[in-house]
Amino acid sequence: MARRPTIKDIARRAGVSQSAVSFALNGRPGVSQDTRARIRRVAEELGWQANSAARALSGERSGAVGLVLARPAHTLGAESFFLRLVSGIQEVLAAAGTALLFQVVEDVDAECAVYRRWWAERRVDGVLVVDPRTGDPRPALLAELGLPAVTIGEPGPPAAAPAGLAPPAVPGPPPLSSVRADDAGAMAQILEHLHGLGHRRIVHIAGLPGLAHTVRRMESLRAEAERRGLGPDRVRSVVTDYSDTEGAAATRRVLAEPRPPTALVYDNDVMAVAGRAVAAELGIPVPHRLSIVAWDDSALCRVTHPRLTALVRDTAGFGRLAAEELLSVIAGGPTGVRESERPRLEPRESTAPPPRILIPEPFLEPPP
Repeated sequence: MARRPTIKDIARRAGVSQSAVSFALNGRPGVSQDTRARIRRVAEELGWQANSAARALSGERSGAVGLVLARPAHTLGAESFFLRLVSGIQEVLAAAGTALLFQVVEDVDAECAVYRRWWAERRVDGVLVVDPRTGDPRPALLAELGLPAVTIGEPGPPAAAPAGLAPPAVPGPPPLSSVRADDAGAMAQILEHLHGLGHRRIVHIAGLPGLAHTVRRMESLRAEAERRGLGPDRVRSVVTDYSDTEGAAATRRVLAEPRPPTALVYDNDVMAVAGRAVAAELGIPVPHRLSIVAWDDSALCRVTHPRLTALVRDTAGFGRLAAEELLSVIAGGPTGVRESERPRLEPRESTAPPPRILIPEPFLEPPP
C-alpha cells in the first residue's frame, strides 16, 4: 500500500524545518515568500493533501458541507429533481475544493440527530437544508448549534426550539439563509393556462403533505381557483409521496369519480408519466378528454407521447445558487434570501381544450 506523504517528507525534500512547512501550508506568517513557494511546490510534487480530520480537531474548517435528505428511500431513484439539484451543488463545491457529505434518513428527527453528530464531530463546515416544512424544528436547532446553513426553498412557519435547546436570546436577522423559487407564481401560470383552455374541473396531484412548498402550491391553486369563481368542488389537491405508484393510484381514484377532472397537475415528472399511463390503460385519450401538466420538466416529459406540458426551471442553477450562498455564509458573509429564476410553463401536446360536455353539469338546463 502506498504511503501518504507527510509534513516531515516535505520538510526533508525542501530542506526546511517541519514548523516552516506547517506555517507555509497553513498560510501563516513566519516564512519568506520564496520559502513558502518552494514548500508548496514540493508539496504538490509529492501529492500532499491536508488531513481534514486533523484540521477540524485543530479548530480549522473541515473542507466539507453536508446534505441530509429525510425522504422515503424508495422515492429517490425515480425523481430526477434531486439528481439535477445535487449536480448544480457539486459543480460549485468542486470548484471550491469542498466535499459534499450526503446522507438519507427516515424522518426529520433522524435528520436533526445527524446535524448534532456532525456538529460534535466537526465533520462539516455547514449544511444545505432541503424540503422546508411547516413547524420545522431544524432552523432553531442549527441556530443553537451555530452551524452555518442555507435552506433550499422558502422556510415554513418557525417551530419551537427542540427539547433541551433554548431559542437565540437576541432577536436579529434570520439564522438561516435561503434560496427560493416562486412556487405560488408557477402554480398561477399553470391554472391560467388550463383555465384559458376552458378547464373547470382540475385536480392537483401533490407531493408530501407538511412540506412548505407543497402547502404553498396547494394554497396558490385554491386562491387562483377562487379568484376565477371555482370552488373546492371543482379545483382541489390530493397528496401523495411523490412516487409513481402513489401518483398512479391517485390518478385512478380521481378519474373514477362521478364527475372526473378534465385536467390533472402533477407535482413531479414521474407522477405525471405514471398518470399518463393510467389514462391510456383506462382508454382516456390525452389531451382530447384529459389534459396533463407536470411540475418539473425532464427528458421523461419530452419523450412521452404526447409530450407533456411542463414547468421549465433551472434546477441545477438552483443548486449552484444554494452552494454559492452556503460558501459565502461559511466565509463570514451575511445571511439573506436569494431568488432563483422564475419557472416558465412550456405548453406541449398534453394540454388542450376539454370536451364540450363530458358530463352534464347540475346547473345546465336540459334541452327543450
